[in-house]
Amino acid sequence: MTPTTTINGNAAAVAGNLRRIMARDDLTFELVVAATELDERTLRSLARGVTHPHARTLHKLAQGLGVSIDELFQPVARTAPRRFDRATNSLVESCVAQHAKLFRNWSQGDFDELYSRFGTGGQLTEEGVLAAAQATNVKRDLWRQVSVILESGEADLLSQFVGVLYGRVTATAPPRDAGPAR
Repeated sequence: MTPTTTINGNAAAVAGNLRRIMARDDLTFELVVAATELDERTLRSLARGVTHPHARTLHKLAQGLGVSIDELFQPVARTAPRRFDRATNSLVESCVAQHAKLFRNWSQGDFDELYSRFGTGGQLTEEGVLAAAQATNVKRDLWRQVSVILESGEADLLSQFVGVLYGRVTATAPPRDAGPAR
């Protein structure tokens, strides 16, 4: 599938997300025109789902709206849990603001995972947010290292090592002693 096919197949998703973002942020077409430097006719066509946008149009749109291009392509129904998680875990936003370095280079998926977590009894505490963020960063760094190794001559060794470790953690425990064998 080519990128053009992907973009064309998602015109309805872009349209729904554009309308959702405009409603969420109380934006008019005039405000979006000013923010994106796209022409109003193009924006209205995008909002109706009749235009198959070029990559540079999507880039301007996302940048002007302050969202990632990925958000323009998400199925609209997937955004409701994200809004709920952000409303119920409001402490995360203040932790992100106070500890910005800890969240450098985070993806939307990383934030979605953090916002969706709960501590004992409900919303995360500040310590819980920071601990979850640090654990995410450790995991991301490990994935980065694994990716580098997989592109090297050591990929086979890593594969064997992972196989051994996986076998150790997934091995079934021997059955509990049910008494003497007869």
